Parts: sequence; C-alpha cells; structure tokens
Amino acid sequence: MPPLTLAHQHLPGVIVIAVTGEMDATNRAQLETYLRKSRTDPSERLVFDLSRVPFMDSSGLHVLLTCFTDCLRNGGAVHLAGVQPLPARLFEITGVVAHIPVHDTVEDAITAALTSERSI
Repeated sequence: MPPLTLAHQHLPGVIVIAVTGEMDATNRAQLETYLRKSRTDPSERLVFDLSRVPFMDSSGLHVLLTCFTDCLRNGGAVHLAGVQPLPARLFEITGVVAHIPVHDTVEDAITAALTSERSI
C-alpha cells in the first residue's frame, strides 16, 4: 500500500488539504497530527481534496468527522471534494453526506465554503 501523502494550501478564507493514498487505521495518527499542525484557527473553513483517495475505512472517516465537529463547534466548516466511489459509498452508508457537503471538484468546494454561512 502506498504511503499517505498530505499537502495543504492556505487560500484567502479557506485551507485546501489534499490527501493522496488510502485513509485507514495504519495512518490515522499521521492524518490527525498533520491536521493539528496545518490548522491555525479552529474556525477555519476547510476543503478536503479526496480525489486521490481510492479507499477509506472507519478510521479515516472518524478523523474527518472529528475535524468537522471541531470546525462546526468553532464556527468553521468542512467541505469534501472529488470523492472516489469507495469512500463515497462509505459516506452514503454512514449518512455523512447529510451533514458534510460533498462537491465534484475542489473549485466547487472552495466556492461553496467561501459563500456558506459560518455556523454559530
């Protein structure tokens, strides 16, 4: 299995976090550590580019949900982009799609994140 690769870009009003590789129990800690280091403000709007994530298990999902909850609690937002078929099925089965916006492209997710109302 290829290693998880993470990168982020701070744009005005949003951080785009690009994830490459499988998100599972073997790299959960790596993802959590990366998110703690790359986020500077808990009220940020985040876009996760998942276009290069072919597989995600419940560990990866848990990290995304924890991040979503933290952002929501602090007035931020999380948007997902480019979700591949297997992770999309996981989001559908678990009901995540009812709570976290999913977009076809990173550009669509950025636009939505910047135009959405901040949570209170």
